[in-house]
Amino acid sequence: MTELDVGPIDYLALEFPESRLNGRGLAALLDLVERGIIRILDLRVARRTEEGDVVAVELRDLDHDGELDLAVFEGVGSGLLDDDDLSQGVELIAPGNAVGLIVYENTWAGPFVSAMRAAGAEVIASGRIPVEDVAAALDALEAEQTSPSTTPAQTREGEV
Repeated sequence: MTELDVGPIDYLALEFPESRLNGRGLAALLDLVERGIIRILDLRVARRTEEGDVVAVELRDLDHDGELDLAVFEGVGSGLLDDDDLSQGVELIAPGNAVGLIVYENTWAGPFVSAMRAAGAEVIASGRIPVEDVAAALDALEAEQTSPSTTPAQTREGEV
């Protein structure tokens, strides 16, 4: 892999109410990794005590069921996510809850961007549209499509 084959790097902060980490989402995460869609660069978990203290959680048996939930990610660390980031992530959650921070590469995009560069194109911008904006736009589109259409008799002269 060359430097040009690196895809965009993103992060997620996930709050786990009452520090309940049951492992249900891990199957989806593992699937994305196994299919080569993403590559986990950093994965850290911390708990915020009722007193507000930060307690890092080992990436092993998160749900205490005797199985190594995240053994496949044990030792993953690129250095992009540090203790300050973990502390900031904990500040986002309520006392008694846990936070999971994931830094990942969108590996699917690397070869595409490399191919476009080889064809003479350059990436001039990239970004993320907040999910709330996408949901609002889809809701508005659905409302527009389900509302009764205006008949020609209802339009005023000169309107199209």
